[in-house]
Amino acid sequence: YLLFFFARKSVIQLDLANTKKALIVPAFETLRYRLSFPKSKAELLSMLDMGTLFTFRYHVWTKGHAPTNFAKWRTATTPYHVEWEADFEPYVVVRKDCPEYDRRFVGFGWNKVAHIMELDAQEYEFTVLPNAYMIHMPHAPSFDITKFRSNKQYRICLKTLKEEFQQDMSRHYGFAALKYLTAENN
Repeated sequence: YLLFFFARKSVIQLDLANTKKALIVPAFETLRYRLSFPKSKAELLSMLDMGTLFTFRYHVWTKGHAPTNFAKWRTATTPYHVEWEADFEPYVVVRKDCPEYDRRFVGFGWNKVAHIMELDAQEYEFTVLPNAYMIHMPHAPSFDITKFRSNKQYRICLKTLKEEFQQDMSRHYGFAALKYLTAENN
């Protein structure tokens, strides 16, 4: 409920209906199965400082949310712009007519990364919301992530799909998509 309130207010203030913006909802996680959801950003920051919460996937996949710039978010009172970086996969609020998720990426792996790449290629502005947040709760690994971790063929197929997607981006967006091809090699 709290997340929806802040996101809805931002959708109106930032004129999401008439602009190409992707509103980033900063993501956090807890390792605890029971948690009192913070009722304010100040409460969330306190929980973060105490080690009750962490930035999302900080321990296993920092690259996915690092461009959100959590250090800046701590003190931000107004929305701020961030740039696309390789492997960026934030949770976003976008217009209904935004590009759809690429159907090649089902299950585990690269669905959000590919979607964010497509938004960037279409010149969406990534705007971090200063007072919205979400918290990921612990759960058993999904069937798909278990397949990814244990099945070499799954990982090979995903790599092939990623390469195909990047080539498609290059063909569709031309020179502007070059950064997507070179990002993985850096």
